[in-house]
Amino acid sequence: MTAAANGPGGPPGTASIGLPGTAAPGPASGPSGPQGPPGPASRASGPAPRGTPGRQSHLVVCAPLLPEARAVRPGIGDGGHVRVTGYGPVRSRRQAARLREDAFGSLAVAGVGGGLAGDLSLGDLVVATEVSDGTTVTYCPSAPLLAGEMLRAGLPVRSGPVLSVDRLVHGRDRERLAAGGALVADMESAWLVAGAGDRPVAVVRAISDTPRYPLRSPAVLTGGLRALRSLRAAGPVLSRWAAATGQRRVLLAGPRSFCAGVDRAIEIVEKVLERQGPPVYVRKQIVHNTHVVAALEQRGAVFVDELSQVPDGACVVFSAHGVSPAVRDEADRRGLRAVDATCPLVAKVHAEARRFAADGYLVALIGHAGHEEVEGTLGEAPEAMALVETAADVARLRPADPGKVAYLMQTTLAVDEATEVVGALRERFPSARAPGSDDICYATTNRQQAVRAVAAEADLVLVAGSTNSSNSVRLVETAQRAGVPAYLIDGPSDIELGWLAGVTTVGLSAGASAPPAVVGDIVAALAGLGPVEVSERVTTTESIRFSLPKEVRSP
Repeated sequence: MTAAANGPGGPPGTASIGLPGTAAPGPASGPSGPQGPPGPASRASGPAPRGTPGRQSHLVVCAPLLPEARAVRPGIGDGGHVRVTGYGPVRSRRQAARLREDAFGSLAVAGVGGGLAGDLSLGDLVVATEVSDGTTVTYCPSAPLLAGEMLRAGLPVRSGPVLSVDRLVHGRDRERLAAGGALVADMESAWLVAGAGDRPVAVVRAISDTPRYPLRSPAVLTGGLRALRSLRAAGPVLSRWAAATGQRRVLLAGPRSFCAGVDRAIEIVEKVLERQGPPVYVRKQIVHNTHVVAALEQRGAVFVDELSQVPDGACVVFSAHGVSPAVRDEADRRGLRAVDATCPLVAKVHAEARRFAADGYLVALIGHAGHEEVEGTLGEAPEAMALVETAADVARLRPADPGKVAYLMQTTLAVDEATEVVGALRERFPSARAPGSDDICYATTNRQQAVRAVAAEADLVLVAGSTNSSNSVRLVETAQRAGVPAYLIDGPSDIELGWLAGVTTVGLSAGASAPPAVVGDIVAALAGLGPVEVSERVTTTESIRFSLPKEVRSP
């Protein structure tokens, strides 16, 4: 059973904790749990006079009750102030009306709440993705940024819908609200956030009671204390969130996101799933991106590291990075129905390796050790190939005939780093044979050029992509070589708020394996911090499309 305790006995009002002025409202228990023991009325000031110069940059934190305000205030610092706004919807509506006329930069609501989801624990923090009173919904698009920052701070945090109610909820009412998707219930947030207008808004609720530990259980004091401790720890993060708010430009690098080889590989897995149904086994990640892998897993794809994990006679898809002949032979030997999703540009490098090796060349493969593409290419002629990652590795090559050296490249290298190694190879082996055409794929080169274009105008560059995505990592390095701070992020929750403080122009790209939707999610999260002007810097337009293997072509 969850319940809201009786409202405060004192009059409704506003107080700024830690500032001289008038008395705060009397203490009380909040809508979802205890607020701690009653304390003496603090000396506090009212809200800043409407239109006060300088207040526009400040954070206003609305804490319904005095113990909540006292918990969060130490972490807010000089960049904001905390208002005790009073218990319940009536007082919250009054405060929202005042807030709409006040001058401030961003609004946060911080307090305790009743957990609706059964997997929430006492003291957990919930960052609202949206706040609703059952009729009106206010979205909080910067929630992934705030929740991610709390997670990095070591706080127990979830993000999801917050529901504000106008009466106490018990037993089955709690179950009904939980069934609607809300994580937490309170009695203020939906009405308070209405005071933000078009300014950035955030809502953080600390769990004081749960279905397992309802308000009237012996755990009531424990829940209240844990919730207040969590609010105290959340204060500095709210301050960093406020420091990151402001108006920005976002420059989109074009092209970005999926390339033709990635599109083809994903489509192959989808078509095999459509034709035969799950499970469909995929050796290694089909492409190096967590979002793509998770989406295909939900549809029935099973990703394995080795063929030994695939049942005899089953269907297996080879990833876009390619496999060695030994893997193909094992699949044939075990009677596996193999569908090859190797990118045609990777397959070209494999063919070049076989050709050079057959002609008696030592083949220097420029690439990164351990990458699946590199392992597959080396497997084409292991006795005739050597991996070189740096110019120093070139000095260690010992070809039987220095006149018969050739080189190939991993397709996802940065052009700059590959050029350095090629220079060392040509200096030591002037007659070294090059591939018939560039091994670094068109998509890698195009995305690096586009990143350089946005880096020339940006204060910060963000690249969407997973950490095991070589081409995404190279994009980050390309921006960094241009002298701009740059970071690899899998999604908006990976963005550290400190990166954004003082930044007015953000360059944004995505690796060739990152879904376009992730870029939209990042832009939406940044827009939750303030107005965003989005423009695109297109350096080239891609129209390449690769055909599908015969196993999945439409009849």
